[in-house]
Amino acid sequence: MQTSAPPLNWLGIASSADGSKLAAIAPDSTGPIYISTNSGTTWVQSGAPGFYFRAVASSADGTTLVASGYASPLGSLVCVSTNSGATWTSNSVHFGGFTGHIASSADGRKLVIAGGEGYSSIFTSTNSGATWRSNGAPFQDWSVTCSADGTKLLAAARVGQMYRSTNSGMAWELQSAPSVPWTSIACSEDATVFVAGTYYGTIYTSKDSGRTWSTNGAPGGYEWISVSSSADGTRLAAVAYGGPIYTSTNSGVTWQSNSAPSKSWISVASSADGHKLVAAAAAVDSAGGIYASTSIPAPLVSITSGGGNLLLSWIVPSRDFILQQNPDLTTTSWTDVTATPTLNYANLQYQLILPLTAEPMFYRLMAL
Repeated sequence: MQTSAPPLNWLGIASSADGSKLAAIAPDSTGPIYISTNSGTTWVQSGAPGFYFRAVASSADGTTLVASGYASPLGSLVCVSTNSGATWTSNSVHFGGFTGHIASSADGRKLVIAGGEGYSSIFTSTNSGATWRSNGAPFQDWSVTCSADGTKLLAAARVGQMYRSTNSGMAWELQSAPSVPWTSIACSEDATVFVAGTYYGTIYTSKDSGRTWSTNGAPGGYEWISVSSSADGTRLAAVAYGGPIYTSTNSGVTWQSNSAPSKSWISVASSADGHKLVAAAAAVDSAGGIYASTSIPAPLVSITSGGGNLLLSWIVPSRDFILQQNPDLTTTSWTDVTATPTLNYANLQYQLILPLTAEPMFYRLMAL
């Protein structure tokens, strides 16, 4: 369904882990960055400076936002907000071309940026964009993605090459991936599952950290301009420029089309559980817009023990749940667990440590 975002020439969109906080950019001289704090129900223009913004990324909690754009023939502007877009700081960095892609670690500290129009190297930051470094990646038209902790990076080039880094971009290695014109790439939180789009080709997926790739039943013949992945890599989405939106719920084994209109789709973003998707369309053949899709999540609770404690964890859900406990499943005596879980930025999971008791105890997540 179309959100209330204005019909601008949208170019990029980013989402928090729960899908509630969104940031979207439009590439014109005023460079507006719009913010939503309610999954796209309402939008407000932020106070970001006016430039030709080309890419945007978000931390898991939506507080740290990073946007980059063309500032001059000698540099690119990088703007950072640490308060969900309320205020922004900026610096001009020479990237050697348009910065068309940004990927962020879950905590918003580690960033990777690369050119998306014209040729550029790959630059990384470990301090939310305050400083940047380049570590020898060749000049290409890149798409980039990273793991939740920001240590594992994969870059795919339009000329058909893929490079991988396992040390936050300090060093890069050429991968043995198919030689196809890559346009977009995304990965699971641990960078085990990848999904990548191609220029008027098909969609590729990998389940072994990029060692081998397959297309399965992915449709072909479209420019798959943007892709997204849930934290566990099971729920994938891909948008085609001037075409459809396809989704997969089994890591790309099969793909389904849906009722999304055929538009000049340019960017798609996903919540951590993959049950909230947002897609931005450019204003080319018709007015641009931002659309949202929501399905009902069913988060699974993982329980491990050690050191006299229980560790309960679950992927950040796209709707509110509360953890409950019950010592006897023959009754309905479920009570709320009062302890507050913490967000583990390394795997995009809520975690809670509870003391291990001698009596049986059952746990569940109840939707609010």
